[in-house]
Amino acid sequence: MTDLSVLLPFLLFGLIMTATPGPNNALVLASGAQVGVRRTLPLILGIALGVGLQLVVIGLGLGAFFLALPELHLLVSALGLGYLLLLAWRIARSGPIRLDAEPAAPLGLLAGAAFQWINPKAWTVSISAAAAYIPVEHHAANVILAALLLAMLSLPGVGVWALVGSALRGWLADARRARRFNLGMAAALLVSTLPPLYQLFAA
Repeated sequence: MTDLSVLLPFLLFGLIMTATPGPNNALVLASGAQVGVRRTLPLILGIALGVGLQLVVIGLGLGAFFLALPELHLLVSALGLGYLLLLAWRIARSGPIRLDAEPAAPLGLLAGAAFQWINPKAWTVSISAAAAYIPVEHHAANVILAALLLAMLSLPGVGVWALVGSALRGWLADARRARRFNLGMAAALLVSTLPPLYQLFAA
């Protein structure tokens, strides 16, 4: 990974994949709107931790395990879709922002890390990174370096969505706007899973 011809494309890949819309960013945007940036930080850190750990596990052998047992990969994907449907339902029904009330407890660090294992976009990112960017030479060291870099890229890539959500807090105190926003975020969460799910199930 020290070769710039590999490192620079990987950094660009990681930034694009972590910053573009997906289940992680939809959750962070909704959390930023509901509870603000500061209380969303544990979720952001958990996502970064989970992304890095997932790449380590896949890079060191889980990817090959899933290739040998595609039915297990399909089962994990189906469970992930079910959980995403539940999250989308909760977001859609979360109601307007109450600026005068204590907001509900947001998802935390452990939840953010665990979410990566049922996040179809995270699976796609990790498998693609392991297959396309990690050199075979000194493989374990390169996997760990790539995971650290991807985790660090996740912090600004995901964190900016919390800032956007927080900026919308006052605007979302209106019930009609909040209803539209919540429905839109629930739909965005579901739509963002379609391309990676298609790749996973079509593989």
